[in-house]
Amino acid sequence: MRRLLAVWAAALLLLAAGAAAAEEYPSKPVRVIVSFPPGSTPDLTARAVAPALAQLLGQPFVVDDRSGAGGNIGADAVAKAAPDGYTLLVSTNGPVSINQALYPEMPYDPMRDLAPISLLVTAPQILAVGKDVPVKSVAEFVAYARANPGKMSYGTVGTGSAGHLTMEDLKIRESLDIVHVPYRGFPPAMLDLLAGNIQTMFAISAAVLPYMADGRVRGLAITSAKRAASLPDLPTMIELGYPGFESYAWIGLLAPGKTPPEIVAKLEAATRKATAMPEVRDALVRQGFDVVGGSAAEFDAFRRSEATKWTEIIQRVGAKADQ
Repeated sequence: MRRLLAVWAAALLLLAAGAAAAEEYPSKPVRVIVSFPPGSTPDLTARAVAPALAQLLGQPFVVDDRSGAGGNIGADAVAKAAPDGYTLLVSTNGPVSINQALYPEMPYDPMRDLAPISLLVTAPQILAVGKDVPVKSVAEFVAYARANPGKMSYGTVGTGSAGHLTMEDLKIRESLDIVHVPYRGFPPAMLDLLAGNIQTMFAISAAVLPYMADGRVRGLAITSAKRAASLPDLPTMIELGYPGFESYAWIGLLAPGKTPPEIVAKLEAATRKATAMPEVRDALVRQGFDVVGGSAAEFDAFRRSEATKWTEIIQRVGAKADQ
């Protein structure tokens, strides 16, 4: 009986210690590692949200860009950091859900070693073609690609990116032969699309809308579940006869995997408040994103469903990480 009482007492002490740590958190600056370079959309997203978190929680949230290996370097640094809430990650689909299917060896297990806090933003993809490609609809695009096997090429920001896997999904559905050309970011890919060096790409709206407006790029469809309010005349892939054809670029906030749930909950609550602030929402919307700011549980379910969906595509096409 004495031993049982001692176990209970120890458990109560641990619970009390955890609650106290959560109440005191944060008591020093928090480092927010972004696994992509300065100026990238994850970097801009982190810099929009971090000041609001600092305001709400009373400590600096310092953005630290650590790019490389498709985002794995920064994500690995967070996965191996002390699980105390003082090292966080802002990253995209790849390091959080998809890279485990692309890389033969991963330095961390994203599902085990990274704890979701909140899905910050999402953005659907637009199927875009250069102005000299003689198509004005997805049906015409498919017919043109079939008539010119291996002669069309599409740009992406890398193997495993949302744009890459979305096009590969379309290629599988329609048995198309379109050549993949990976780039280091949207700007060089867009320059080649404008120059006619590549013919098409799936890209978030912010990357293509300025060029759609001046006629240098033609948008054929969007990969959201419903039409975008800002693009009411652009049909969805689903309504064009592609069931389940939804694809989003997304960015989330995570912590090391064994971070105490009390601290994760405190960060989740603060993040949801931060993303609801008008100045934060406006900054994120200007990047072409839809603001989510959801719960940790919702983010966890979403990233796992994304991993399942895109791993199947990766395995079917035999995609490997860019070397």
